[in-house]
Amino acid sequence: MSLNEDWEREAANWIAWVRTPRHNIAYDLYSPLFFELVPPPGRATLEIGCGEGRVTRDLKARGHDVTSIDASPTLLEAARGADPDGDYLLANAAALPFEDGAFDLVVAHNSLMDVQDMPGAVQEAARVLEPDGRFCICVTHPLNDAGRFESRDPDARFVIASSYFGKRRYEETFERGGLDVTFHSWLYPVSDYTRSLEDAGFLIETLREPLVPERPGEDPHEEQHRRIPMFLFLRARRKS
Repeated sequence: MSLNEDWEREAANWIAWVRTPRHNIAYDLYSPLFFELVPPPGRATLEIGCGEGRVTRDLKARGHDVTSIDASPTLLEAARGADPDGDYLLANAAALPFEDGAFDLVVAHNSLMDVQDMPGAVQEAARVLEPDGRFCICVTHPLNDAGRFESRDPDARFVIASSYFGKRRYEETFERGGLDVTFHSWLYPVSDYTRSLEDAGFLIETLREPLVPERPGEDPHEEQHRRIPMFLFLRARRKS
């Protein structure tokens, strides 16, 4: 079964999860840091893998003229319901239905690890970008996905039981407050992402491993996330 089919099957759970307050706390904490990388609004912005639309809505609130694509009809229906005036299209990230150079900005926020063909999606992002256009990416950090902390203790050891390298499937279910969601992804080392960008004709301008600040009342085990990066941010420029 493809990741597209996995996420369509999981769509209702993801919508409930992300729209329940404090269930998607990582987005609340990290998205302001991600948007620091995003250029000011330009001619046209594309979001790849928009899901239920929260990043698109935040981009539009910042003045971007956004077109958004996803491979899940259920997630797109939810995105349109929250943003009836938005431009949401059912599409494959590795076969985008747009002309060459149609956009000056492409955003892929926590979606490149969830598409079936990551290198193909990067190639397509390059094709639909104008020369010197930017590609802004957030993925779960490959190191974070490669291992696990032995316990919830803030000082617990982080253990990589198999290997950091190589492409492999990831599937894990999380439960909180009576809701659960299963994440389906491909895991890649950092070099697979950077090589895909290089092969597609991008120059990497920025690479960040954001350190989330402490916050009052946080669970002590969250201190672990200041020892191992949770997300990887990249901004790349399409060579002219």
